[in-house]
Amino acid sequence: MVRDVLNIETRMRILIAGGTGLIGKALIRRLQSNGFSIVVLSRSPGKFTEFQDVEVIHWDGRTTNGWGGLVKETDAVINLAGENIGRFPWTEKRKQEFRESRVAAGHALVAAIKESARPPRVFIQASAVGYYGPRGAELVDESFDPGTDFSARLCMDWENSTKSIEDMGIRRVIIRTGIVLARKGGIFPQMALPVKLYFGGRMGDGRQGIPWIHMEDEVGAIQFLLENGSARGVYNLSGPAPLSNAEFTKNIASVLKRPYWFHLPKTAVRLLLGEISSLLLNGQFQVPKKILNLGYKFKYQTIEPALLDLIGNQ
Repeated sequence: MVRDVLNIETRMRILIAGGTGLIGKALIRRLQSNGFSIVVLSRSPGKFTEFQDVEVIHWDGRTTNGWGGLVKETDAVINLAGENIGRFPWTEKRKQEFRESRVAAGHALVAAIKESARPPRVFIQASAVGYYGPRGAELVDESFDPGTDFSARLCMDWENSTKSIEDMGIRRVIIRTGIVLARKGGIFPQMALPVKLYFGGRMGDGRQGIPWIHMEDEVGAIQFLLENGSARGVYNLSGPAPLSNAEFTKNIASVLKRPYWFHLPKTAVRLLLGEISSLLLNGQFQVPKKILNLGYKFKYQTIEPALLDLIGNQ
């Protein structure tokens, strides 16, 4: 298997934008434990104090002011920057903030690389399963076209913000991440809470896809793509066995030894949440075809071991 000439024995130096989020922090732990040197761009560096030996640099998320020169000292750039779309409600102003935070950050990173005397050898661009839009029961691999809803357009803009990186001859990898399962943070604790409170059941008709991935595989896959010199283009990051909403919740109920009986109708969810309800009522059965073909081995291939690891003792 072809690998980058980058070698962790030489302390590969990685610049991460958006490293203070859920995935970013888990990725930093993973990369540090494997010998990488990390620099994080943050709009609030004073709040980022939980890591040893991580250089945290202030940026405004829009320009290269104060940090652009760091690029020539880095071997790889990982762009995870973007406002959390789980913020409620989705007003037009907030949706514009979601877009601007992604596009502006991407443009700033591109500008810094263009100005650098020594560009990075690899650039990893975050995206999400929402790129594909609602897909019913289809198994969605990387060959599928984008959807047309807000989430799909947002993901397209996010990805396109750094597309010109490829014109510079830099290896660019796009990661379309599904629903990341972690013990703390993210959406999973909220998904499990009704089950813990004995109100477990399907949401809407329960047939919408849940393209889940355990956090260990999320960061493991990112490192795999970072190091693998033949990895280019789009990769779906989700487990190889996606489930429907009903199946997913049944498995949580089984692991927690709670009943599965409650049903929250679509109309009630839409009435309570408005447009953001699309994140819960629409879904995709996303499959990670390309990364499996490249040789990545998922630690958590099915949902039960993943849930046992996350909530098995609760």
